[in-house]
Amino acid sequence: MFQRATRCSVRLVERYLPDAYVFVLIFTALAAIAALTIERSSPLELVRYWGTGFWELLGFLMQMLLVLVTGFILAKTPPVKRGLTWLASRCRTPRNAIVMVTLVAMAANWINWGFGLVIGALFAREVARHVRVDYRLLAASAYSGFIVWHGGLSGSIPLTIATDGHFMQDAIGLIPTADTLFAPVNLLIIALLVIAIPLINCAMTPSERDSVLFTPPEDVDAPPLARDASPAERLEHGWLLSVSIGVAGLVYLADHFIGGGLNLNIVNYAFLMLGIVLRRTPARLLAALQEARRRILPGLLRRRVSRAWPR
Repeated sequence: MFQRATRCSVRLVERYLPDAYVFVLIFTALAAIAALTIERSSPLELVRYWGTGFWELLGFLMQMLLVLVTGFILAKTPPVKRGLTWLASRCRTPRNAIVMVTLVAMAANWINWGFGLVIGALFAREVARHVRVDYRLLAASAYSGFIVWHGGLSGSIPLTIATDGHFMQDAIGLIPTADTLFAPVNLLIIALLVIAIPLINCAMTPSERDSVLFTPPEDVDAPPLARDASPAERLEHGWLLSVSIGVAGLVYLADHFIGGGLNLNIVNYAFLMLGIVLRRTPARLLAALQEARRRILPGLLRRRVSRAWPR
């Protein structure tokens, strides 16, 4: 019965849920209608408000982009990959795999939603190499971990209102994360979700006959530095300068946390410095940035045109 309800939900979502960009357009239109009917603004005033305020959140948007990019960089580091491979090797059954993927994704998303977004996908791929499990549910379990992100360490609103100079400071002031992210009620909700979501995902596990199985190809490592590499290439592949900068950044973080609090800038800074240290060389860091650019930037404003093609 539960699986029948799941299949029905999948069909509804596939048929009626548009791309996120469509929701942006819909909510923009709703806000415009509300301004015209409730606030009695004229159409010209409305356009002026919209055009003038279009870039006021540019700093916030850059912070959100950095959350995603720095999380991506850290998630693709060799130590993290080794940890995911080790965890995946401990999965024995499909249900065990679903629960493990869900828990790992939730933990990663609680730390940083950009980190969790990538970790969930990478771990699902790694688990699929070890266990015969429905790949659709495995992917869904990876993304279900996203449900805790806003109550975690990269929650955009709690961190923004804890950052000095945020765009609503005149109205609400600064609100520390102790009153939001680390409030008992928030921690209780997260604990309940950590218990409930893996059980729900596990209950949706189909039989092997109904499962869609897929074994992802193995990742290809980058080739080593050639013996006849130029001085510039040796600098790019040297670790001393890059790691020194990263360690200096981590020292600053330690000093900050002695008397300072958590905010969005500190979270991004921490992930960037950790990424620099764990990536070790400038070449590896830049390769991760290039991959992040290819995978992330097209998704910031996209339209899934493939859905218009006949199936």
